[in-house]
Amino acid sequence: MLDKATFAAGCFWGIEEAFRSSGRVLKTVVGYTGGSVKTPSYEQVCTGQTGHAEAVQVDFDPQVISYTELLGIFWKCHNPTQLNRQGPDIGTQYRSVIFYHNQEQKGQAEASKLEQSKHFKLPIVTVIEPIATFHPAEDYHQQYLQKNEMKFCNFF
Repeated sequence: MLDKATFAAGCFWGIEEAFRSSGRVLKTVVGYTGGSVKTPSYEQVCTGQTGHAEAVQVDFDPQVISYTELLGIFWKCHNPTQLNRQGPDIGTQYRSVIFYHNQEQKGQAEASKLEQSKHFKLPIVTVIEPIATFHPAEDYHQQYLQKNEMKFCNFF
């Protein structure tokens, strides 16, 4: 049985690459979620006025990679102590969020956040909230780093 997981951790190009390059997920799609505009565009989300976060939705087989392992990738691919920013990207659209799809994911995300808090000197600002409507981003954003032969998009 296949499952979905959705994460926001700064620029969606970088977090998508972190999950895609694991070689263990079935599909990644970058997009926007958590906001109020019904069909947001990249230009609208970039203003920080829609309430959306740049996010990646991951299709995975729990027999191949567990949700806990996906959480591990999430924590490693960004700095969860930075509020509304990652590296040079600043704004609410770059916030750190785990969007859960069911109560089991919520519980695992909460336990993982608590465990991760032991590894950071500053408080973790990552929010855990239910998934809202996920809007896939424009085609040119999908697998952007791979298409452009880039390994990463920013530093923290």
